[in-house]
Amino acid sequence: MVNSFGQHFLGIEGLPEDQIEILLDRAENYALLNRSRKTPRNLLRERTLITLFFENSTRTRTSFELAGKRLGADVINMSVSTSSVSKGETLLDTAYTLNAMRADLLVIRHAQSGAPALLAQKVDASVINAGDGTHEHPTQALLDALTIRRHFGKLTGLTVAICGDIAHSRVARSNIILLKTMGCNVRVIGPRTLLPSTIAKMGATPYYSMDEGVKNVDVIMMLRLQRERMSAGLIPSTREYFRFFGLDRRRLNLAKSNALVMHPGPLNRGIEIDSHVADDPHQSVIQEQVEMGVAVRMAVLEKFSHIKAQP
Repeated sequence: MVNSFGQHFLGIEGLPEDQIEILLDRAENYALLNRSRKTPRNLLRERTLITLFFENSTRTRTSFELAGKRLGADVINMSVSTSSVSKGETLLDTAYTLNAMRADLLVIRHAQSGAPALLAQKVDASVINAGDGTHEHPTQALLDALTIRRHFGKLTGLTVAICGDIAHSRVARSNIILLKTMGCNVRVIGPRTLLPSTIAKMGATPYYSMDEGVKNVDVIMMLRLQRERMSAGLIPSTREYFRFFGLDRRRLNLAKSNALVMHPGPLNRGIEIDSHVADDPHQSVIQEQVEMGVAVRMAVLEKFSHIKAQP
């Protein structure tokens, strides 16, 4: 079945439920194969994958690299800090250069929303969005959904609370779109300064009290404060923020007894989440999210490696 986005994977928005299920099912297979160490290493043989990260990343970049190598691709990590970009080269000129190299897959992370879409207009390779500004982070939403589905056996009907800096979070946006598409009830929790006024139009229910927002939920997904994208004065202090919106044991106990604790990373311990909760062996699935990230990115790379540019 051809993906509704065609050649590129730029976001979750517009992706129908059946396409999401296909990617999740394929990723589930890869998760099992990775654990058995029987991953097929020839599916992307003779394919070239270039990762192009204009923002720092540990989990996403490493998991895309590992995913490509496990599938047999030739993986090139382009270091932006030592590339011609540092000399003033524009994104478009970089696109023309990469296009001349005849790569098959380009994975890009950029601080500007829409940068992957612009790149996709200029290259023949399939472009995969690894996070653009405050717009989307589609593979993160997929790995979060896969993690949830593995524990509950479904997504439909679950109540998920996304807590923290919603306004600046591409993770929150992609998750809201995906989870609503899959039939979840989505709550967003945070101070009014960090909840966009348009949130209700996305189908999520806003809560301005952490205690009220986490009551009887199935999943609590914490987000870090993205201070690099913030203007001053949005929160009084990190200490006050944790007091009102941090996840500790007392607040976790307000959720369902089997509620999952999630975080896309990196964690700011003591600011949005208490260490005892983050490391809880029974309810925290933060490390499992990292594991599922490799499986999801393998599924995405495999799917889009077979889609050719239109002549």
